[in-house]
Amino acid sequence: MDINILKEQLSSKIFPEPKHDGKTKLASVLVIIYGTEPKVIMIEKSKKLNIHAGEIAFPGGKWIEDDNDLLETALRETGEEIGLNVSRKNVIGQFENVVTLNSGFTISSFLSILDDVPQLKISSEVKSILHVPLIPLLETLSDDQDPNHKSIQEMYKFTYKDDVIWGASARILKHLANRLSI
Repeated sequence: MDINILKEQLSSKIFPEPKHDGKTKLASVLVIIYGTEPKVIMIEKSKKLNIHAGEIAFPGGKWIEDDNDLLETALRETGEEIGLNVSRKNVIGQFENVVTLNSGFTISSFLSILDDVPQLKISSEVKSILHVPLIPLLETLSDDQDPNHKSIQEMYKFTYKDDVIWGASARILKHLANRLSI
């Protein structure tokens, strides 16, 4: 799929303001698609983390009060985790928020489509960086229900090589697939 077609189909308004009730934990991620044969950047989180250890996810993290908004959180965390500094002007869309079941975060996900990415570097929070072919990944969508997670209607999984992408990351990928009519 051509990168310009992706930009056209995935562009949307951005609402980065945190809606904070004092109880909700907020986080945001950056979905980065790049290249002529579009790939999406995902990370395998370090197994040493307290939450979401070892999971396949998008770069991002917890909103802090020093962040002006949730987009700034996603951009800051992406820079910290994988050494990629993305400009606000390169963010072209936003997906519906998703909620993590176990850790209780509401995650805002923003989209950036780049021509290419430079060499990336891993932080201590990241075990590895994955450059996943986008369309083949989206075509692995499965809605097999996990009997351990019956409390939410939207349970999906995607596979990449031997990795299973599930939970909030899979719901974000499903939103992406829906916009592309895959």
